Parts: sequence; structure tokens; C-alpha cells
Amino acid sequence: MFGSIEKSLKGALKVVIEPTTGLSLGELAVEPVIRVDGEDVDVSLTLGYPAEGVAETLAGAVNEAASAVEGVGSVVVNIDWDIPARGGANTSGDIPGVKNIIAVASGKGGVGKSTTAVNLALALAAEGARVGILDADIYGPSQPKMLGIGERRPEVIEVDGKQMMRPIEAHGIQSMSMGYLVTEQTPMVWRGPMVSGALQQLLTQTHWEDVDYLIVDMPPGTGDIQLTLSQKVPVTGAVIVTTPQDIALLDAQKGIEMFRKVKVPVLGVVENMAVHICSNCGHEAHIFGAGGGERIARDYETELLGSLPLDLSIRETTDSGRPSVVAEPHSDVSDRYRAIARQLGATLWRQSTASRGPTIGIEDD
Repeated sequence: MFGSIEKSLKGALKVVIEPTTGLSLGELAVEPVIRVDGEDVDVSLTLGYPAEGVAETLAGAVNEAASAVEGVGSVVVNIDWDIPARGGANTSGDIPGVKNIIAVASGKGGVGKSTTAVNLALALAAEGARVGILDADIYGPSQPKMLGIGERRPEVIEVDGKQMMRPIEAHGIQSMSMGYLVTEQTPMVWRGPMVSGALQQLLTQTHWEDVDYLIVDMPPGTGDIQLTLSQKVPVTGAVIVTTPQDIALLDAQKGIEMFRKVKVPVLGVVENMAVHICSNCGHEAHIFGAGGGERIARDYETELLGSLPLDLSIRETTDSGRPSVVAEPHSDVSDRYRAIARQLGATLWRQSTASRGPTIGIEDD
């Protein structure tokens, strides 16, 4: 009797669709841990990305599939996630306390890269990950204002005999920026090697604590900072931010090509300012063009992680030090950021050489 139930459960759960990827649990190699006690069944699934926003949906689908198996009475479903270092990421432990390093970059300024970076970091945290953000724009750091840090300075602590800086926590994420070490009025009049050295110090001399994803807000362009990060830091992958405008897309292509040359995978494209919706009449206007993000993602065989509207609230909330994901957690804009975060996490999961779930275990009580 039990053997028949177990076999049927395995088959039924194998075809359940995981909401973010649109693939079945079988295709994703997620193997549930199943516990059978008479007619009572416990099912535990461990995903490879933070999935708070879709956990209830997935649990419902698993419950429905398991309940349809003959001989099954009650079903309890547990959804969890385990986020290991992936692929060419920080598996060697070069940056202690950090599993995956994600560079958020753009080929040019003015496309909303920093706003996207901070909201992506906050969205990953809202989905259940431990997240840090490093402001790599040494000349023009913006994260202190976006996170509402003010004049706080990082605490210097001793770790294993070394002087380290404790990251400043804001809205549940760890953060570090050159902006914490100088005033807003202090210009960084430095040459390239000094800037590259400063970036490495910020990264390696910060005591990151159990970070699943470290989001690096890159400066625009393809210069010293980008090369330093790409060649001397174990970067997991890059996310390219662009607008649909043709000029922005040209620069985004340069950013993608740069990461390809230094063997950093491009995980996807985020299209910012994709559409403006009139607050009075609801008319949609593609001010900067339409479909550009999808086109560049297709041309470079990556994926469009998501599109964001040209929305006044995004600018207002970020300028206030409470970005959209924390200021308006249930808004359409926040939902979009969280969907992009899940898609990014799931992309990393799928691109790993092997998406390993736990071995199936069956217990008869």
C-alpha cells in the first residue's frame, strides 16, 4: 500500500509547475522529501532561489497534486530555499561571508541603474535572501542617500587580527559605500589605479555576514572599475540596465560585450522606463521607444528579467531614502521588482551545472 502511494506521489509531484521558471519540478531536478504516515503526507521542497512571493502558489499546486493521489488523506507542504555559491562565483571564499556577487551595470548614465540596483537588493531580501549592496561608484556614490543612511560611519572592528569595517544595515540589507567615508561635498579627485584600489578595499575589508547575494552598483561605462571588478573579483554574473531608447541600447551592448570579454556571464537585462502611464487618463506612452530590452536580450541570447515603468513614485521614494520596495511594498512597482528578483535568482539556479535537490526520503510510521 505504502509503496504504491510513494510511487504515485513521485509521479504526481514531478509534473507540478514551478511558478517563476514555468518548468516542472522534474525538469528542475527538484526532488521532494516525502514523509508518509498512514494517509497523512508531508512534502518538503527546497528550491535554489528565494521564492517567498510564489511559495504559497507552489505549495497550493503541490497540495493539489498530492491530494489527488489515491490513498492520500491530509497533505502538509513545506517550501524552503537554499542558496549556495553558483558556478564561477565566490566558491573559493575569496570574499568571506559572501556567496554570490552580482554586478548591476549599464553602458551609460541616466538609465536608472542605481535605483534598479537598490530596489533589486531590497526585493531579493523581501523574497527571503540575505543581501548586501556595495556602491562601486567611487566618484559619485548614491546608495547612502537612496538608503537613507545620512551621516553614519561604518564601525571598525577586528576580525581574525585584521581591521575590518562593519557594513551599515538599512531596510534589512547590509551596505557599504565610499559615501560613508567622505562627506557629500567631498570630490574624489583620484586617478584610475587609486579608484580601483579603493574598490578592492571596500569589498575585501568589509565584514560581510552570511550574504547570499552581494549586489554591486557599478558606475556607468566600461572603464577601470568594471575591469577591476571583472578580473580581480569572483563575480557570479552581471545584470544590464537599459532604457528602450536606441542610444541607451547601443551603450548597453558595449556593457554586455565587455562582460563577455572578461568571461562574466550576463544573467539578463532589466528594461527601465519602458512605459509611462498617465495618472489622469491611463493612457500608455512609450516615451523612450518600445521593445528595446527584449530585442537586445534576444540578440545576445540572454533574457529580459523584467520591465519597469517610468513612474514618479520610483524617483520620489528613492530620493526620500525609502525605495519603492520598502516604501510601497504592495504596489505594482514593488511587485515588478520582486518578480525581477525571483527571475534573477531562478536564472542563477538554472545556470548552475547541477540544480541539486535533496535526496528523496520515505518514512513509514
